[in-house]
Amino acid sequence: MTSPSERYAAWSAERRIQGTELDRFRDRFAFDLDPFQVTACTALQDGRSVLVAAPTGAGKTVVGEFAVQLALAGGRKVFYTAPIKALSNQKHGELVEWLGAEKVGLLTGDVSVRPEAPVVVMTTEVLRNMLYAGSSALDGLGFVVMDEVHYLADRLRGPVWEEVIIQLPPTVQLVSLSATVSNAEEFGAWLDEVRGSTAVIVSEARPVPLWQHVLVGDELMDLFVDDAGRAVVSQGPGARGERRVNPDLERLGSITARIGDGPGGRGGRGHDGHGGARQGGGRGRDPRGRRGTQGRHRRRGRGPRDDGPRQDGPRGGAPRHGGGEERSARAPGRPLRRPEVLAVLEEAALLPAICFIFSRAGCDGAVRQCTMAHVRLTSPAERSRIRAVLDERLARIPFEDEDVLAIPAFRRAAENGYAAHHAGMLPLLKSVVEELFAAGLIKAVFATETLALGINMPARSVVLEKLSKYNGVEHADLTPGEFTQLTGRAGRRGIDVEGHAVVIAGPGFDADAVASLASRRTYPLRSAFRPTYNMAVNLLDRYDVHAARESLEMSFAQFQADRSVVGLARRARELEETEAAYRDALDCERGDIREYAALGEQISEREKTLSRERAAADRDRARSTLAGLRRGDVLALPGGKRQGFAVVVGIDKAVLGGPEVLLLGTEGRLRTLRPGDVPAPPAVVDTMRVPAPDRLSKPRTRKDTAAALRQRLAGRHEDPRESVRRAGGRTPSTAATDERLQQLRETLRAHPCHACPDLDAHLRWISRARSVEKERASVLRRVEGRTSSLARRFDQVCALLLELGYLEGHGEDLRPTAGGLRLRRLFSERDLLIAECLEQGLWTDLDPAALAAMASAMCYEARREGADSAELPADEPFVRALEQTLRAAERLAAAERRHGLDATAAPDPGIAAVMHRWALGSHYAVAVGSTALPAGDFVRQCRQVIDLLDQLVPVPGIGPTARAAIDRVRRGFVSQEVDL
Repeated sequence: MTSPSERYAAWSAERRIQGTELDRFRDRFAFDLDPFQVTACTALQDGRSVLVAAPTGAGKTVVGEFAVQLALAGGRKVFYTAPIKALSNQKHGELVEWLGAEKVGLLTGDVSVRPEAPVVVMTTEVLRNMLYAGSSALDGLGFVVMDEVHYLADRLRGPVWEEVIIQLPPTVQLVSLSATVSNAEEFGAWLDEVRGSTAVIVSEARPVPLWQHVLVGDELMDLFVDDAGRAVVSQGPGARGERRVNPDLERLGSITARIGDGPGGRGGRGHDGHGGARQGGGRGRDPRGRRGTQGRHRRRGRGPRDDGPRQDGPRGGAPRHGGGEERSARAPGRPLRRPEVLAVLEEAALLPAICFIFSRAGCDGAVRQCTMAHVRLTSPAERSRIRAVLDERLARIPFEDEDVLAIPAFRRAAENGYAAHHAGMLPLLKSVVEELFAAGLIKAVFATETLALGINMPARSVVLEKLSKYNGVEHADLTPGEFTQLTGRAGRRGIDVEGHAVVIAGPGFDADAVASLASRRTYPLRSAFRPTYNMAVNLLDRYDVHAARESLEMSFAQFQADRSVVGLARRARELEETEAAYRDALDCERGDIREYAALGEQISEREKTLSRERAAADRDRARSTLAGLRRGDVLALPGGKRQGFAVVVGIDKAVLGGPEVLLLGTEGRLRTLRPGDVPAPPAVVDTMRVPAPDRLSKPRTRKDTAAALRQRLAGRHEDPRESVRRAGGRTPSTAATDERLQQLRETLRAHPCHACPDLDAHLRWISRARSVEKERASVLRRVEGRTSSLARRFDQVCALLLELGYLEGHGEDLRPTAGGLRLRRLFSERDLLIAECLEQGLWTDLDPAALAAMASAMCYEARREGADSAELPADEPFVRALEQTLRAAERLAAAERRHGLDATAAPDPGIAAVMHRWALGSHYAVAVGSTALPAGDFVRQCRQVIDLLDQLVPVPGIGPTARAAIDRVRRGFVSQEVDL
């Protein structure tokens, strides 16, 4: 800032802030606020809503906290919402520490603490429910902070965010905090349209520089270097645009070193004195004898150490190697163990670290490996402090449940400085890990990607074992947005002067692909909004049908659709003009050229039909031929996907679309053959002996058999297609004898335009016109689909609700019935099915334990398909009610399909027996039994059951039973997730 105008602008902005609430607020901090924070806070102070999009760890929550101060200073309320309970709990703790417990409340569905407080932290679902219920708690509300607002892209829970944004009173200022998204301006434009004046503040800058590395064997190499081969910062202060991928990495090609899944490192070998250290920070010669730096990592400057020097030194499976210029990356095939990874990070001064492993079992396995390798990352003083925290926090767990919850193993690992963190863990254990990690006592956390969703656990370094993860459907590559979210945890502001992201090179490692992930910022926010049954009755309880549709049209989903329609509509107009110009060029003085072209199209379509019939006949003949083959038959194959000669080594007649024949070709490769793979049936030209199927798995056997096949075919010089033709060839064509085709051809030849000298030119114009006509029709269909998709689904939902008796009235005047009013208080993926069961009285005979088990069936979804058949409670009323509920689900699914809607998932009693035993008072170990249900999943399911049961309390007939069931489920460590 050197020009006079810039200095004056800065002075003027500072003068505006002096003496204001923002001036008093920034006195809280020992550092100056960043420009984006000042800009956002100033907009809030001026009465505007704000959207703040900034990288993880940049300090977005400062803006949310300023909204809290503004609300308190003005005597108004503020709600601070978060997508997940863990984040709500953490924010509640931070605000209590700042403001005191009496000013801060917490609402997370099953937990209600001081809901009348001026500052209330809550999940977004709770706020949505309050809005639809017209809660008095909304009186005096001045601000709503929506942390992690990019969560509205979530398929299942994202629509709730849009409902809240749309339904909030217009007097409420909205503070939207988002990760860096590439369409923040579009999202901000929607907020401006829906909420009024909204300032959009986008910051791409990380407060702490981020270095990117690749771990190749035990060699930590920089991903980006400059033209001189010196490592460069990837993001944040000091980042440079002039950089390239490290040439050493590009030369490595496919690297086969991988993370070992074995139980431990090299037993008995410690870190002490190992050669994996990256000592010194100077350029020039590596202390182990390497030439030059050239992108190899060295220990860099860092902030204060977390603790003093250890007395005993780290232990575990560290890599040992001497110096020498000839040493290269770890030899292929020798897997790098997780204890060794920690050793490399320790010696490079990159702890504490979060190691992202996209598997719960992988996280637990990593902890076991480190335990068996005797890894120790803590000093005696640190272990003493950890022990004190564990004794205090874990005292609430019953002694009889300690073994089944693996508490002794957890203690042992935590005291040595490492732990797992994933959704399968007991929430209490996860919160202990977060506390110890934040205090610098735990040095390494093996975590799934859920740790990146807002929980404040920044580290000095982040490690990614692989660049793909299971997304619930398939294993897919990480997106640039996911990569940014994960690596954003590296570098603790105010503690570290830099952060480090480490990708471990595995099979098929591609340096350019990693560099692309690390460089791109493509993370567009896409709405997941859709009308639901609960949403429909809530809207129609407040508005008529027309106003309800208008409310839906205010969604971000419709906003995005409308924006995309602008370009489509422009294209449709262009195509319409082009089509009109082509029509003007289609005149033929001999006759109607369009009629002539239509005849040509009919001929072409008839020829295609006859060709398809011929191909079908060929497939039938091929299927019959393949079904009659035997092992040892030597085949001549025609063209298509397979051709040449091969011998039959296996036949599977039961496969769908088969039979499927396994062939061995003359080159020694195995391949399969199905009826659709060849244009005509293959011909058997010889037979020979072939080895048993199990022997063909050996390359040597296949090679010898192929050699025998070639010898058998010696002297046969004819093309295999000639052998097929002599054996019958293809089904004869019927085009020359088809009466319909011949009649069309005669009509075409007799048409006046057939003799036109400009016929070819006319037909070219016809072809162009038809092409434009098809494209325009396609564009118009896309426009129609995008502009009316939400309204169409809403109308389908309303039609079904009207049929089932949850709505009454006609046309635009629809309103909820008594059953509809009960449905509007049910917030579940199976809301309408639950309402149907209540309407039909299917659960009235259940006792509290059985009702809890039934609620679990309405909440539970197995993490993987193909799970074993569920164990049902030994409770006859429950079994009878479940059968009736399943029949109700079938009837509802049929009605939904009839109205063009996706079917509601049927109840899943996968843990019904577990919930039943727990509600009867069994200890966790007895309740879970042999199901191996992880403690974290168990607690989460219990909380979902409690939430659903709480919604059933007002329902006549089962309300008292639901209240008793809540008391049965909310006990023991299930009720102890939050220490208030």
